[in-house]
Amino acid sequence: MTTDLARIAFVFPGQGSQQLGMGSELAQAEKAAARVFEEADDLLGFRLSEICWHGPLEALNETAVTQPALLTHSVAVLHALRARRPDLHPHFSAGHSVGELSALVAAGALTLAEGMRLVRERGLAMKEAGEERPGGMAAVLGLDASEVEQACQEITRESRFSVWLANDNCPGQLVVSGEEQALPLVTERLHAKGARKVVRLAVSIAAHSPLMRSAQERFNRALEQAVILDPQTPVVGNVEATLLQTASEVRADLSAQLTRRVRWTESVQAMIRAGVMTCIELGPGNVLSGLIRRIDRSVQTIAIDAPASFAELAG
Repeated sequence: MTTDLARIAFVFPGQGSQQLGMGSELAQAEKAAARVFEEADDLLGFRLSEICWHGPLEALNETAVTQPALLTHSVAVLHALRARRPDLHPHFSAGHSVGELSALVAAGALTLAEGMRLVRERGLAMKEAGEERPGGMAAVLGLDASEVEQACQEITRESRFSVWLANDNCPGQLVVSGEEQALPLVTERLHAKGARKVVRLAVSIAAHSPLMRSAQERFNRALEQAVILDPQTPVVGNVEATLLQTASEVRADLSAQLTRRVRWTESVQAMIRAGVMTCIELGPGNVLSGLIRRIDRSVQTIAIDAPASFAELAG
């Protein structure tokens, strides 16, 4: 099938997509990608590239490392793509959770250095908030968002513990986030409502929930000092699934992102309504490509993370 590159969006993955070896082949094959990893190492003051390429996995999976690693790899793929296909210009960009910072770098709203400073602070703030107020997350399969949100509200009302709908990833795949004691209660309620499966995620934080309030406050202090420019191409924000076209709109979205739901389904639908026919995923793996296909089968997806994957753009 010929790839339609007439109206495209760049999409950038979030936490959970990281994998050992990410970016290693690309950095060896593309000088532009290697330079991004070198700059990230210099900006962070430690060898992020070594952790990405050689581990240990436990280090890569630390929130404060994972988030800079995802930004670095996504931007490295972006620079390699620009070197190979300078004719390819997205009409929109979007990122899932922390991937929104990658999208903002791609759109020119943030420099790599500014994005790296913010993503490092974001990861540290979330790690600290998780230690202060431990929580967890669980993926929910087979229910729609209104049913899951209702279950969360019921458990929060009936018990002394709180839980919220955190991610609307695609039809039939959602994520809840909340206090540790609330998760088994909401799991039982979701099964009673007909959920096909409820699976605990391997995280010890309640991301995208009010339990991240202290993290949001710390991150907002970093945002106050950040140089943010108007995006050169519109970015679809996580918080309201609307276009971010000015620096003030970017700042407002980021200043609420850690405590609010990731509206990925609505974000993708907004781009499709605007005429997007192909989504190119830049970063490790193909998680977002799978979600997008479940949102709308008519949209083509291409996942690029290593030299061989660039062949899919030949169409």
